[in-house]
Amino acid sequence: MTETLPLGRARWCDIGEVVHLVADALAASAVGAWLVPDERRRHDVLRAVTRIWTEHALLFGEAYLLDDHSAAAVWFHRYGRIPPPTGYGERLAVACGDHLDRFLCLDGVLAAHRPTGPHNHLAFFAATPDRRGANRAGALLTTSHARMDHASLPAYTEATTLDERDLYTRHGYVAHEPFTLPDGSTAYPMWRSPGADRTPSPLTRRGAVGR
Repeated sequence: MTETLPLGRARWCDIGEVVHLVADALAASAVGAWLVPDERRRHDVLRAVTRIWTEHALLFGEAYLLDDHSAAAVWFHRYGRIPPPTGYGERLAVACGDHLDRFLCLDGVLAAHRPTGPHNHLAFFAATPDRRGANRAGALLTTSHARMDHASLPAYTEATTLDERDLYTRHGYVAHEPFTLPDGSTAYPMWRSPGADRTPSPLTRRGAVGR
């Protein structure tokens, strides 16, 4: 049974907590190590880039944070094309420094595999890496999905590990043909129909869109 935990919609003052969770999880991943090979700079760079996108999500989506700040989910409402963050090129260059090309490469690969039709996009998802992390992750997904389902739109995300893929599968996602990320690891596109509605997945076709 999924644990029920207090959860709230993140506000602007919560961005720091969301960024901390997401960037720390990314820093521990193979993708994070490829994006910023310098371990001494990795957390700072990833936090700066994550902040850009988390701020943007509060304008073009929403974010959820467990009350104990142990898990966070960042969503974009992709009902149409979303413009890039204001001053994105300059801000990304400042945040990434010498690693800019790697971030742009990853952006391009993810955009090329993202569905083009209306959907809610789970862009970032993270929970603290302790023994209760799985329960917290499950609670966060269950509650945020219940809220997303009010829009009667499907949800999309990418899993980058088998554990992530299995977690999303338990919450109603269907895995589609995997693709290779720039670091050589595998990403699994995941599609979830709203509620009991089995919306056909568009993931068999490709279409590049901006973030």
